[in-house]
Amino acid sequence: MMSLTSKSIAFVGKNLIFGGCCCNASFDRCIVRNYAKVNGGSKIVCCKRRSTQCGVSSVMKIVEPTLNGGTQAIQGLNGLDLKNYSDAPISPAQLFDVVADDLKTLNKNLQSIVGAENPVLMSAAEQIFSAGGKRMRPALVFLVSRATAELLGLNELTVKHRRLAEIIEMIHTASLIHDDVLDESDLRRGKETVHQLFGTRVAVLAGDFMFAQSSWYLANLENIEVIKLISQVIKDFASGEIKQASSLFDCDVQLDEYLIKSYYKTASLIAASTKGAAIFSGADNIIVEKMYEYGKNLGLSFQVVDDILDFTQSAEQLGKPAATDLSKGNLTAPVIFALEKEPKLRDIIESEFSEPGSLDEAIELVKSCGGIERAQELAKEKADLAIRNLQCLPQSTFRLALEDMVAYNLQRIA
Repeated sequence: MMSLTSKSIAFVGKNLIFGGCCCNASFDRCIVRNYAKVNGGSKIVCCKRRSTQCGVSSVMKIVEPTLNGGTQAIQGLNGLDLKNYSDAPISPAQLFDVVADDLKTLNKNLQSIVGAENPVLMSAAEQIFSAGGKRMRPALVFLVSRATAELLGLNELTVKHRRLAEIIEMIHTASLIHDDVLDESDLRRGKETVHQLFGTRVAVLAGDFMFAQSSWYLANLENIEVIKLISQVIKDFASGEIKQASSLFDCDVQLDEYLIKSYYKTASLIAASTKGAAIFSGADNIIVEKMYEYGKNLGLSFQVVDDILDFTQSAEQLGKPAATDLSKGNLTAPVIFALEKEPKLRDIIESEFSEPGSLDEAIELVKSCGGIERAQELAKEKADLAIRNLQCLPQSTFRLALEDMVAYNLQRIA
Protein backbone atom coordinates (compact mmCIF):
# COMPACT_ATOMS: atom_id res chain seq x y z
CA MET A 1 0.00 0.00 0.00
CA MET A 2 1.31 3.42 -0.90
CA SER A 3 2.56 5.63 1.86
CA LEU A 4 0.67 8.79 2.75
CA THR A 5 2.12 12.00 4.04
CA SER A 6 0.61 15.39 4.69
CA LYS A 7 2.84 16.90 2.01
CA SER A 8 1.78 14.51 -0.72
CA ILE A 9 -1.71 13.21 -0.18
CA ALA A 10 -2.06 10.08 -2.25
CA PHE A 11 -5.81 10.29 -2.43
CA VAL A 12 -6.10 13.88 -3.61
CA GLY A 13 -3.08 14.35 -5.84
CA LYS A 14 -3.58 14.90 -9.55
CA ASN A 15 -1.07 12.17 -10.33
CA LEU A 16 -3.58 9.54 -9.21
CA ILE A 17 -6.25 10.61 -11.70
CA PHE A 18 -5.98 8.15 -14.56
CA GLY A 19 -6.27 9.76 -17.97
CA GLY A 20 -7.56 6.76 -19.83
CA CYS A 21 -9.86 3.85 -19.44
CA CYS A 22 -8.40 0.37 -19.20
CA CYS A 23 -11.38 -1.61 -20.41
CA ASN A 24 -11.49 -3.53 -23.65
CA ALA A 25 -11.91 -1.31 -26.69
CA SER A 26 -15.06 -3.14 -27.73
CA PHE A 27 -16.93 -1.87 -24.68
CA ASP A 28 -19.08 1.25 -24.90
CA ARG A 29 -17.54 4.35 -23.48
CA CYS A 30 -19.85 5.58 -20.76
CA ILE A 31 -19.66 9.15 -19.59
CA VAL A 32 -21.65 10.04 -16.51
CA ARG A 33 -23.90 12.98 -17.25
CA ASN A 34 -26.30 13.13 -14.36
CA TYR A 35 -28.38 11.12 -11.96
CA ALA A 36 -32.05 10.51 -12.64
CA LYS A 37 -34.82 8.26 -11.42
CA VAL A 38 -35.06 5.02 -13.36
CA ASN A 39 -37.30 2.16 -12.33
CA GLY A 40 -38.00 3.67 -8.94
CA GLY A 41 -34.41 4.29 -7.95
CA SER A 42 -31.53 6.61 -8.73
CA LYS A 43 -29.55 5.23 -11.62
CA ILE A 44 -26.74 6.54 -13.75
CA VAL A 45 -27.92 8.04 -17.00
CA CYS A 46 -25.17 7.39 -19.49
CA CYS A 47 -24.33 8.87 -22.81
CA LYS A 48 -22.95 5.90 -24.70
CA ARG A 49 -20.78 6.15 -27.72
CA ARG A 50 -19.07 3.41 -29.67
CA SER A 51 -15.39 4.08 -29.99
CA THR A 52 -12.29 2.16 -30.92
CA GLN A 53 -10.36 4.19 -28.39
CA CYS A 54 -11.38 3.65 -24.82
CA GLY A 55 -10.50 6.63 -22.71
CA VAL A 56 -11.84 9.55 -20.80
CA SER A 57 -8.95 11.95 -21.25
CA SER A 58 -10.30 13.20 -24.58
CA VAL A 59 -13.64 14.29 -23.13
CA MET A 60 -12.77 15.31 -19.57
CA LYS A 61 -10.15 17.64 -18.26
CA ILE A 62 -9.17 17.35 -14.61
CA VAL A 63 -8.25 20.48 -12.71
CA GLU A 64 -5.99 19.64 -9.80
CA PRO A 65 -7.96 19.46 -6.53
CA THR A 66 -7.15 21.60 -3.57
CA LEU A 67 -6.86 20.69 0.07
CA ASN A 68 -8.76 23.71 1.40
CA GLY A 69 -12.22 22.39 0.67
CA GLY A 70 -12.79 23.69 -2.84
CA THR A 71 -14.93 21.42 -4.99
CA GLN A 72 -12.83 19.68 -7.61
CA ALA A 73 -13.47 21.14 -11.05
CA ILE A 74 -14.16 18.42 -13.57
CA GLN A 75 -14.82 19.85 -17.01
CA GLY A 76 -17.20 17.67 -18.98
CA LEU A 77 -18.54 15.89 -15.89
CA ASN A 78 -21.52 17.35 -14.08
CA GLY A 79 -21.28 17.40 -10.31
CA LEU A 80 -23.70 15.33 -8.29
CA ASP A 81 -26.71 17.46 -7.35
CA LEU A 82 -27.87 16.55 -3.85
CA LYS A 83 -31.43 17.58 -4.73
CA ASN A 84 -31.71 14.62 -7.08
CA TYR A 85 -31.53 12.17 -4.18
CA SER A 86 -34.49 13.18 -2.07
CA ASP A 87 -37.43 11.96 -4.17
CA ALA A 88 -36.60 8.28 -4.64
CA PRO A 89 -34.52 7.07 -1.70
CA ILE A 90 -32.16 4.16 -2.27
CA SER A 91 -32.17 1.55 0.46
CA PRO A 92 -29.29 -0.82 1.29
CA ALA A 93 -31.63 -3.69 0.43
CA GLN A 94 -31.99 -2.30 -3.10
CA LEU A 95 -28.27 -1.72 -3.42
CA PHE A 96 -27.31 -5.24 -2.43
CA ASP A 97 -30.18 -7.17 -3.97
CA VAL A 98 -27.94 -8.56 -6.71
CA VAL A 99 -25.62 -10.09 -4.09
CA ALA A 100 -28.31 -10.97 -1.53
CA ASP A 101 -27.55 -14.70 -1.73
CA ASP A 102 -23.85 -14.02 -1.25
CA LEU A 103 -24.61 -12.00 1.88
CA LYS A 104 -26.82 -14.77 3.29
CA THR A 105 -23.97 -17.23 2.88
CA LEU A 106 -21.65 -14.73 4.53
CA ASN A 107 -23.88 -14.42 7.59
CA LYS A 108 -24.01 -18.19 8.07
CA ASN A 109 -20.26 -18.51 7.71
CA LEU A 110 -19.58 -15.67 10.16
CA GLN A 111 -21.70 -17.33 12.83
CA SER A 112 -19.84 -20.58 12.28
CA ILE A 113 -16.40 -18.96 12.33
CA VAL A 114 -16.94 -16.86 15.46
CA GLY A 115 -19.38 -19.00 17.41
CA ALA A 116 -17.35 -22.18 17.08
CA GLU A 117 -14.65 -20.73 19.33
CA ASN A 118 -16.59 -19.32 22.26
CA PRO A 119 -20.28 -18.56 22.93
CA VAL A 120 -19.38 -15.37 24.79
CA LEU A 121 -17.44 -14.11 21.79
CA MET A 122 -20.38 -14.95 19.56
CA SER A 123 -22.74 -13.02 21.81
CA ALA A 124 -20.43 -10.03 21.73
CA ALA A 125 -20.04 -10.17 17.96
CA GLU A 126 -23.75 -10.72 17.45
CA GLN A 127 -24.41 -7.49 19.32
CA ILE A 128 -22.64 -5.70 16.47
CA PHE A 129 -23.84 -7.98 13.66
CA SER A 130 -27.49 -7.48 14.64
CA ALA A 131 -27.33 -3.76 15.41
CA GLY A 132 -28.56 -2.61 12.03
CA GLY A 133 -25.30 -2.91 10.12
CA LYS A 134 -25.62 -2.83 6.35
CA ARG A 135 -22.78 -5.27 5.59
CA MET A 136 -21.53 -2.62 3.18
CA ARG A 137 -17.92 -3.77 3.08
CA PRO A 138 -18.52 -7.46 2.29
CA ALA A 139 -21.23 -6.39 -0.17
CA LEU A 140 -18.64 -4.27 -1.95
CA VAL A 141 -16.34 -7.29 -2.06
CA PHE A 142 -19.08 -9.31 -3.75
CA LEU A 143 -20.08 -6.52 -6.16
CA VAL A 144 -16.52 -5.79 -7.29
CA SER A 145 -15.76 -9.53 -7.42
CA ARG A 146 -18.66 -10.16 -9.77
CA ALA A 147 -18.14 -6.99 -11.81
CA THR A 148 -14.45 -7.75 -12.43
CA ALA A 149 -15.02 -11.49 -12.86
CA GLU A 150 -17.18 -10.69 -15.89
CA LEU A 151 -14.12 -9.22 -17.59
CA LEU A 152 -12.44 -12.62 -17.43
CA GLY A 153 -15.50 -14.72 -18.19
CA LEU A 154 -15.83 -16.14 -14.68
CA ASN A 155 -19.37 -17.28 -13.90
CA GLU A 156 -19.05 -17.81 -10.15
CA LEU A 157 -17.13 -16.44 -7.21
CA THR A 158 -14.17 -18.33 -5.86
CA VAL A 159 -13.73 -19.56 -2.31
CA LYS A 160 -11.13 -16.82 -1.87
CA HIS A 161 -13.63 -14.11 -2.83
CA ARG A 162 -16.01 -15.35 -0.14
CA ARG A 163 -13.30 -15.73 2.48
CA LEU A 164 -12.10 -12.20 1.77
CA ALA A 165 -15.61 -10.84 2.45
CA GLU A 166 -15.73 -12.71 5.76
CA ILE A 167 -12.29 -11.43 6.77
CA ILE A 168 -13.25 -7.85 5.92
CA GLU A 169 -16.43 -8.02 8.02
CA MET A 170 -14.58 -9.54 10.99
CA ILE A 171 -11.97 -6.78 10.86
CA HIS A 172 -14.67 -4.13 10.63
CA THR A 173 -16.57 -5.63 13.56
CA ALA A 174 -13.41 -5.84 15.68
CA SER A 175 -12.65 -2.19 14.95
CA LEU A 176 -16.15 -1.13 16.02
CA ILE A 177 -15.86 -3.00 19.31
CA HIS A 178 -12.51 -1.36 20.05
CA ASP A 179 -13.70 2.07 18.88
CA ASP A 180 -16.60 1.97 21.31
CA VAL A 181 -14.23 1.12 24.16
CA LEU A 182 -11.85 3.96 23.26
CA ASP A 183 -14.68 6.45 22.78
CA GLU A 184 -16.51 5.23 25.90
CA SER A 185 -19.66 4.98 23.79
CA ASP A 186 -22.68 3.45 25.43
CA LEU A 187 -24.76 3.16 22.24
CA ARG A 188 -24.16 2.04 18.67
CA ARG A 189 -27.04 2.27 16.20
CA GLY A 190 -29.38 2.68 19.13
CA LYS A 191 -28.24 -0.48 20.93
CA GLU A 192 -25.98 -0.93 23.92
CA THR A 193 -22.36 -1.45 22.98
CA VAL A 194 -20.44 -4.65 23.67
CA HIS A 195 -18.41 -3.16 26.52
CA GLN A 196 -21.57 -1.76 28.08
CA LEU A 197 -23.17 -5.22 28.09
CA PHE A 198 -20.21 -7.47 28.79
CA GLY A 199 -17.64 -5.15 30.33
CA THR A 200 -14.48 -3.59 28.94
CA ARG A 201 -12.34 -6.70 29.46
CA VAL A 202 -14.60 -8.94 27.37
CA ALA A 203 -15.02 -6.24 24.72
CA VAL A 204 -11.26 -5.78 24.28
CA LEU A 205 -10.68 -9.54 24.18
CA ALA A 206 -13.54 -10.02 21.71
CA GLY A 207 -12.07 -7.40 19.40
CA ASP A 208 -8.58 -8.90 19.76
CA PHE A 209 -9.93 -12.36 18.98
CA MET A 210 -11.67 -11.20 15.83
CA PHE A 211 -8.54 -9.40 14.63
CA ALA A 212 -6.50 -12.56 15.31
CA GLN A 213 -9.07 -14.85 13.70
CA SER A 214 -9.25 -12.69 10.60
CA SER A 215 -5.44 -12.64 10.38
CA TRP A 216 -5.31 -16.44 10.55
CA TYR A 217 -7.85 -16.81 7.73
CA LEU A 218 -5.99 -14.12 5.80
CA ALA A 219 -2.74 -16.05 5.99
CA ASN A 220 -4.52 -19.14 4.69
CA LEU A 221 -5.52 -17.31 1.53
CA GLU A 222 -1.85 -17.68 0.55
CA ASN A 223 -1.79 -14.52 -1.57
CA ILE A 224 1.06 -12.31 -0.45
CA GLU A 225 -0.32 -9.18 -2.13
CA VAL A 226 -3.67 -9.46 -0.34
CA ILE A 227 -1.99 -10.42 2.94
CA LYS A 228 0.11 -7.25 2.81
CA LEU A 229 -2.91 -5.19 1.78
CA ILE A 230 -5.17 -6.29 4.64
CA SER A 231 -2.36 -6.33 7.21
CA GLN A 232 -1.72 -2.68 6.39
CA VAL A 233 -5.37 -1.92 7.11
CA ILE A 234 -5.08 -3.22 10.67
CA LYS A 235 -2.00 -1.04 11.14
CA ASP A 236 -3.91 1.92 9.66
CA PHE A 237 -6.65 1.54 12.27
CA ALA A 238 -4.13 2.01 15.05
CA SER A 239 -2.46 4.92 13.24
CA GLY A 240 -5.82 6.62 12.80
CA GLU A 241 -6.67 6.31 16.47
CA ILE A 242 -3.27 7.66 17.49
CA LYS A 243 -3.60 10.62 15.11
CA GLN A 244 -7.04 11.37 16.47
CA ALA A 245 -5.99 11.13 20.09
CA SER A 246 -2.99 13.40 19.52
CA SER A 247 -5.01 16.20 17.91
CA LEU A 248 -8.04 16.56 20.20
CA PHE A 249 -9.21 20.18 20.59
CA ASP A 250 -6.45 21.26 18.20
CA CYS A 251 -7.93 24.11 16.16
CA ASP A 252 -4.86 24.21 13.91
CA VAL A 253 -5.57 20.78 12.43
CA GLN A 254 -5.47 20.96 8.63
CA LEU A 255 -7.83 19.39 6.11
CA ASP A 256 -5.12 17.12 4.73
CA GLU A 257 -4.52 15.76 8.24
CA TYR A 258 -8.24 15.11 8.58
CA LEU A 259 -8.27 13.27 5.24
CA ILE A 260 -5.31 11.11 6.23
CA LYS A 261 -6.99 10.21 9.53
CA SER A 262 -10.24 9.48 7.65
CA TYR A 263 -8.34 7.25 5.26
CA TYR A 264 -6.77 5.31 8.12
CA LYS A 265 -9.99 4.90 10.08
CA THR A 266 -12.52 4.32 7.28
CA ALA A 267 -11.35 4.39 3.68
CA SER A 268 -8.37 2.05 4.07
CA LEU A 269 -10.55 -0.99 4.78
CA ILE A 270 -13.04 -0.15 2.01
CA ALA A 271 -10.22 0.35 -0.49
CA ALA A 272 -8.66 -2.96 0.55
CA SER A 273 -12.05 -4.65 0.14
CA THR A 274 -12.50 -3.51 -3.44
CA LYS A 275 -8.88 -3.99 -4.45
CA GLY A 276 -8.63 -7.46 -2.91
CA ALA A 277 -11.79 -8.53 -4.73
CA ALA A 278 -10.32 -7.47 -8.07
CA ILE A 279 -7.07 -9.29 -7.33
CA PHE A 280 -8.90 -12.56 -6.69
CA SER A 281 -10.81 -12.10 -9.95
CA GLY A 282 -7.48 -12.06 -11.77
CA ALA A 283 -7.97 -8.54 -13.11
CA ASP A 284 -4.98 -6.70 -14.56
CA ASN A 285 -3.03 -4.22 -12.47
CA ILE A 286 -4.67 -1.11 -13.89
CA ILE A 287 -8.17 -2.33 -13.07
CA VAL A 288 -7.00 -3.50 -9.63
CA GLU A 289 -5.73 0.02 -8.89
CA LYS A 290 -8.92 1.57 -10.25
CA MET A 291 -10.92 -0.55 -7.83
CA TYR A 292 -8.63 0.55 -5.01
CA GLU A 293 -9.22 4.18 -5.97
CA TYR A 294 -12.98 3.61 -6.09
CA GLY A 295 -13.01 2.14 -2.58
CA LYS A 296 -10.75 4.87 -1.24
CA ASN A 297 -12.81 7.74 -2.65
CA LEU A 298 -16.08 6.12 -1.65
CA GLY A 299 -14.71 5.57 1.86
CA LEU A 300 -13.59 9.18 2.20
CA SER A 301 -16.95 10.41 0.94
CA PHE A 302 -18.73 8.16 3.44
CA GLN A 303 -16.64 9.50 6.32
CA VAL A 304 -17.31 13.12 5.39
CA VAL A 305 -21.05 12.40 5.13
CA ASP A 306 -21.00 10.69 8.54
CA ASP A 307 -19.28 13.75 9.98
CA ILE A 308 -21.93 16.02 8.46
CA LEU A 309 -24.74 13.89 9.88
CA ASP A 310 -23.18 14.23 13.33
CA PHE A 311 -24.32 17.88 13.15
CA THR A 312 -27.54 17.60 11.17
CA GLN A 313 -29.29 14.55 12.61
CA SER A 314 -30.90 14.04 16.00
CA ALA A 315 -29.61 11.67 18.65
CA GLU A 316 -32.48 9.32 17.83
CA GLN A 317 -31.52 9.23 14.14
CA LEU A 318 -27.84 8.76 14.90
CA GLY A 319 -28.36 6.14 17.60
CA LYS A 320 -25.92 8.11 19.77
CA PRO A 321 -25.68 11.68 21.10
CA ALA A 322 -25.41 14.34 18.39
CA ALA A 323 -22.10 16.20 17.88
CA THR A 324 -20.29 13.47 19.79
CA ASP A 325 -17.01 14.03 17.95
CA LEU A 326 -16.98 17.76 18.59
CA SER A 327 -17.82 17.34 22.28
CA LYS A 328 -14.78 15.07 22.65
CA GLY A 329 -12.48 17.41 20.73
CA ASN A 330 -12.35 15.44 17.48
CA LEU A 331 -12.53 18.16 14.84
CA THR A 332 -14.04 16.95 11.56
CA ALA A 333 -14.51 18.58 8.16
CA PRO A 334 -17.50 20.83 9.04
CA VAL A 335 -15.60 22.23 12.04
CA ILE A 336 -12.34 22.69 10.14
CA PHE A 337 -14.14 24.69 7.45
CA ALA A 338 -16.09 26.76 10.00
CA LEU A 339 -12.90 27.62 11.90
CA GLU A 340 -11.63 29.42 8.79
CA LYS A 341 -14.46 31.94 9.09
CA GLU A 342 -15.33 32.22 12.78
CA PRO A 343 -12.58 33.09 15.32
CA LYS A 344 -15.04 32.77 18.19
CA LEU A 345 -15.39 29.06 17.45
CA ARG A 346 -11.69 28.58 18.16
CA ASP A 347 -12.04 30.17 21.59
CA ILE A 348 -14.96 27.92 22.49
CA ILE A 349 -13.23 24.72 21.35
CA GLU A 350 -9.91 25.55 22.99
CA SER A 351 -11.76 26.10 26.27
CA GLU A 352 -12.97 22.49 25.88
CA PHE A 353 -16.57 23.66 26.31
CA SER A 354 -16.00 24.71 29.90
CA GLU A 355 -18.86 27.21 29.88
CA PRO A 356 -22.49 26.04 30.12
CA GLY A 357 -24.13 25.99 26.71
CA SER A 358 -20.84 26.43 24.88
CA LEU A 359 -21.16 23.14 22.97
CA ASP A 360 -24.57 24.14 21.62
CA GLU A 361 -23.15 27.52 20.64
CA ALA A 362 -20.26 25.84 18.80
CA ILE A 363 -22.69 23.60 16.90
CA GLU A 364 -24.71 26.62 15.77
CA LEU A 365 -21.55 28.43 14.65
CA VAL A 366 -20.50 25.44 12.53
CA LYS A 367 -23.90 25.48 10.87
CA SER A 368 -24.08 29.25 10.36
CA CYS A 369 -20.54 29.67 9.04
CA GLY A 370 -20.98 27.39 6.03
CA GLY A 371 -19.08 24.45 7.50
CA ILE A 372 -21.81 21.99 6.54
CA GLU A 373 -22.07 23.25 2.96
CA ARG A 374 -18.33 23.10 2.35
CA ALA A 375 -18.17 19.60 3.80
CA GLN A 376 -20.96 18.62 1.40
CA GLU A 377 -18.81 19.87 -1.46
CA LEU A 378 -15.92 17.76 -0.22
CA ALA A 379 -18.15 14.67 -0.05
CA LYS A 380 -19.36 15.35 -3.60
CA GLU A 381 -15.78 15.82 -4.82
CA LYS A 382 -14.81 12.36 -3.58
CA ALA A 383 -18.03 10.92 -5.00
CA ASP A 384 -17.21 12.33 -8.44
CA LEU A 385 -13.84 10.61 -8.31
CA ALA A 386 -15.40 7.31 -7.22
CA ILE A 387 -17.74 7.38 -10.23
CA ARG A 388 -14.79 8.07 -12.52
CA ASN A 389 -12.96 5.05 -11.14
CA LEU A 390 -15.78 2.73 -12.25
CA GLN A 391 -15.79 3.69 -15.91
CA CYS A 392 -13.46 0.87 -16.90
CA LEU A 393 -15.89 -1.82 -15.79
CA PRO A 394 -18.32 -3.29 -18.32
CA GLN A 395 -21.93 -2.23 -17.95
CA SER A 396 -23.73 -4.67 -15.65
CA THR A 397 -26.09 -4.82 -12.70
CA PHE A 398 -23.02 -5.09 -10.47
CA ARG A 399 -21.41 -1.91 -11.80
CA LEU A 400 -24.78 -0.17 -11.52
CA ALA A 401 -25.00 -1.18 -7.85
CA LEU A 402 -21.49 0.20 -7.27
CA GLU A 403 -22.56 3.48 -8.86
CA ASP A 404 -25.73 3.53 -6.79
CA MET A 405 -23.61 3.10 -3.66
CA VAL A 406 -22.15 6.53 -4.39
CA ALA A 407 -25.66 7.94 -4.87
CA TYR A 408 -26.91 6.29 -1.68
CA ASN A 409 -24.12 7.89 0.33
CA LEU A 410 -24.83 11.41 -0.93
CA GLN A 411 -28.56 10.87 -0.58
CA ARG A 412 -28.02 10.67 3.19
CA ILE A 413 -27.29 14.44 3.19
CA ALA A 414 -29.72 15.45 0.43
